[in-house]
Amino acid sequence: MAGKTPKSSRYTSSRYTEVERKFEVVDSTVAPSFDGLSTVSRVERLPVQQLDAVYFDTPGRDLAAHRITLRRRTGGTDAGWHLKLPAGPDTRTEVRSPLDGDENAVPDDLRDVVLAIVRDRPLAPVARISTRRTVDMLHGPSGAAVAEFCDDMVTASAEGGEEQRWREWELELTGDGDAKLLDRLTNRVLDTGASPAGHASKLGRVLDTGQADDEVKTRTEDPVRRAVAEQVEQLLEWDRAVRADVEDSVHQMRVTTRKIRSLLQSAEPVFGISDDAWVLDELRQLAAILGVARDAEVLAERYANALDGLEPELVRGPVRERLVEGAKRRYQSGWRRSLIAMRSQRYFRLLDALDGLVAAEPPDTRSGEGPPLTTIDSAYKRVRKAAKKAAAAPDTEHDEALHRIRKGAKRLRYTAAATGKDKVSERAKAIQSLLGDHQDSVVSRTHLLQEAEAAHAAGEDTFTYGLLYQVESELADQARSQLDDALRELDEAVRKGK
Repeated sequence: MAGKTPKSSRYTSSRYTEVERKFEVVDSTVAPSFDGLSTVSRVERLPVQQLDAVYFDTPGRDLAAHRITLRRRTGGTDAGWHLKLPAGPDTRTEVRSPLDGDENAVPDDLRDVVLAIVRDRPLAPVARISTRRTVDMLHGPSGAAVAEFCDDMVTASAEGGEEQRWREWELELTGDGDAKLLDRLTNRVLDTGASPAGHASKLGRVLDTGQADDEVKTRTEDPVRRAVAEQVEQLLEWDRAVRADVEDSVHQMRVTTRKIRSLLQSAEPVFGISDDAWVLDELRQLAAILGVARDAEVLAERYANALDGLEPELVRGPVRERLVEGAKRRYQSGWRRSLIAMRSQRYFRLLDALDGLVAAEPPDTRSGEGPPLTTIDSAYKRVRKAAKKAAAAPDTEHDEALHRIRKGAKRLRYTAAATGKDKVSERAKAIQSLLGDHQDSVVSRTHLLQEAEAAHAAGEDTFTYGLLYQVESELADQARSQLDDALRELDEAVRKGK
C-alpha cells in the first residue's frame, strides 16, 4: 500500500520499502559465508553500531495487533522516528520522521498515518530495545550494494517487565537486490543452523504477540460476519492510502465503506441492528463525503480520455481547462474535505462501532435459536422488485429507477460472495458495473450542461461540450440495451443456486 508521500507541507516524513527476513540463532552459531555466490562480488564489514529504541503503542496495543511498529531510535545511520507497516510477505513500508521536539511526543505526520487505528487513544512507551549490530554489506558484480546481513545482539524489556536477551540475524535487500537474491542468501543462512524467526519484529518477541488473534477470527460464524470483519480491515488499509493520496485510494475506500454497509444491511438480525441504525447512516455519510473526491477523479480521467480521442479541430475553446483541470481541482478540495472527516471524533466513533460489531459474540444458530444464517433471498428480491419498477417508470424517473437496481445488485453481489454463491455474485457484479457506467454517464451529462452554460456565459465556444454530451448519451443507451440480458443471466444463476 506504499504510495506517494502526503502533499501537506507540514509533513516532513519520508517513505521507504523494506524487504527483509529475520532468523533465530543461538550465541554460538557461526555467521554464514557468502563466498562463491555469483551475485556477491564483495563483502564489506561496517563499524559496529549501537542502536537504542523506544517503542510506542496504545494501552490496548492496537498497533501491535495490526503488525505495525512505531519507535524512536537513536544511533546508527538512520536515527529518527520509524513507523513500519506491513506491505506483503517479507516487505514493510517504513515511514521516517526526524528526531525533533519532545522525545515522548509522537510526530503528527506519523500519528496521522495510523490515526484510523489509534484514533484518540494515547501513544506511550511500551518497550525499550537496545541492539549491538554488526553489519556485512554485500556488493554485487557492478560494485553496488545489493543486501545487508545484520548480526544483532539484543537486550530488551517491555515497560515494567523483565529484561530479555537474545541474538538474531537479519537479511535486508538494498539497491539492486531482488527476491531471487534474497532466496539464495537465505539458503546460506539456513545452512548454518539458523531458523526463520517466530516473530515479525523484535517488538513482537518482547510483547509476545503471535498469531493467536487470527485464530480467534476463524471460528465458525455467519459468513457475512466474517466478510464484514475482512472489510473493516480493508477500510483501515485504504484509510492509510487516502491519507498518503495514493491514486484511486479514495474510490477504493468508498467502495469498501459501501460494501460494509451493504453487508450489514443484508444481515441486520445477525448484527443486532435495524435498518435505521446509526452505524448505517454514518457509513452512508462517510461514503458521500468520499464521493466528492471520487466523482471528480472519475470525471477528470473520463474527460481527459474523451478529449484525447477527438480530432484536434473538434476540441474548441478552453474545454480541457474547464473539464479536466477543473475536475482535478475539485478532487483536491474533496480529498482535503475527506481528510477533515477522517480526523474527526465522529469518524473514530464509527470505527469503534464497527470494531464492536465484529468483536461481538456471534449468535448460536446450531440450537435453532437466534437469527438464521444469512442467505441471498432478500437481496435478490430487492433487485427483482427494483427491475419491475424501472420497467414501468416514466422517462423522467427512469435514470433514478435504474440506479436503484444498481444499489440492489451491489448488495446482492456482496452477500452472494460472502455466502459462497460465486456465480450469482459474478452476475450481480455485471449488472452493478453496467449500471455504474450508466450512472457515471448521468453524472457526467449533468456536469457537462453546467460547464457548457458557464462557458457560454463567458463567450466561449460550446461545440465540444455538445459533442461530449452526445457521446455520454450513447454510452447510457448502450448500457440500458444490455440490462435485460444481464438480468436474465442473474435469474438463471439464482435458479441454479450457484
